[in-house]
Amino acid sequence: MSDDADPGLFGPDSVTWQVHSDPMMWVAGIRALYLQALHPRAVRGVMQNSDFRRDAWGRLMRTASFVGTTTYGTTEAAERAGARVRGIHRRLTATDPDTGERYGVDEPGLLLWVHCAEIDSYLTVARRSGFRLTDAQADRYLAEHRTSARLVGLDPDDVPADQAQMKAYFAKVLPELAAGPEARTVDDFLQRPPTHPLLKPAREVLWRRVANLAYASLPPYAHTLYGRPAPAPAVVTRRLRATGTALRRIPDRARWQLPPKHILRAMARLGPDARPAPYKVDRWVAILD
Repeated sequence: MSDDADPGLFGPDSVTWQVHSDPMMWVAGIRALYLQALHPRAVRGVMQNSDFRRDAWGRLMRTASFVGTTTYGTTEAAERAGARVRGIHRRLTATDPDTGERYGVDEPGLLLWVHCAEIDSYLTVARRSGFRLTDAQADRYLAEHRTSARLVGLDPDDVPADQAQMKAYFAKVLPELAAGPEARTVDDFLQRPPTHPLLKPAREVLWRRVANLAYASLPPYAHTLYGRPAPAPAVVTRRLRATGTALRRIPDRARWQLPPKHILRAMARLGPDARPAPYKVDRWVAILD
């Protein structure tokens, strides 16, 4: 790595750098959507300000690009991406259909919910699918994401920085959650996203399995709110591990060739030692042991 290379906001020595390269992040991203939709005010802001059902794939890819840029991009690129998101949010409002209240989608409470649902999903799916992290490393991952929270407009001091704080946050916000009509719309989309008629068989065979696995990995209170049963936690964990094992057998270089190639660009900028890999986390565990 050259002396003037910019490692970005997290850098190759962060837990985030390793975790976000894992292929199970796609399953985690779908879990995050299921979870985020359970906050009526937050999901209403999405549904009233975007053509989610027509451009859902575009929205998913923009979210993936934002995460990739903030994780593996330069500091300037990450800050620019954050400023763009904050600028968009400042201009958007939503209306509560029951009370007529109009509110900004950049309310700190709503931004915090979206952030916590996303980061908790990444961490939970990674660990349950076999990505080895100690509790200390899991805490470090959450603490690192006070940085990503700042990018979207949150005060880092208000963001959970370890597992205990994250658990307390979800317990506090639980009374605000509900599977309202917008959540049902998101659920229906994730189960049956619109696609070309010729691709419908693949949707039923592949996508539905991924969506069902993401749903199954939700916390128990989410299943209760959605009103659909889930397999026993041990069964879900076995399915996550099997899926993670299969996906991790795909060569990294093949996966990273998919657009927008954030990891390959980071390695070109910083050198081959910047390559993210689970074995680096295992090496940290061995050193600690």
